[in-house]
Amino acid sequence: MARIAGVDLPDKKRVQIGLTYIYGIGKSRATKICEEANVDIHKKVKELSEEEIVRVRNIIQRDGNVEGDLRKSVTLDIKRLMEIGSYRGLRHRRGLPARGQRTHTNARTRKGPRRIAGKK
Repeated sequence: MARIAGVDLPDKKRVQIGLTYIYGIGKSRATKICEEANVDIHKKVKELSEEEIVRVRNIIQRDGNVEGDLRKSVTLDIKRLMEIGSYRGLRHRRGLPARGQRTHTNARTRKGPRRIAGKK
């Protein structure tokens, strides 16, 4: 089992899909990483040699924020928006959608389960 950026990649998945288990790496970024490291994207994670794993790990470390650092920076950005009192910060504080979606209906993910008025 390959361990990159503190995440165990699943052995039975292709390398391109396995890299998406790392927070901050999507399919397109995983493809670019594999191309740069000269790793076949159709290879399974368990078929990777130690040298290929090291190359992928070095590219991910060099290229920027993933996992803990990225989560921390996103959290700090949201806190900053709330502190300065911007519209998006207020929406985050109230637990409502921050990107202009309608809330009359829908938005149940952000708002939580319905509160029924007559229920006791």
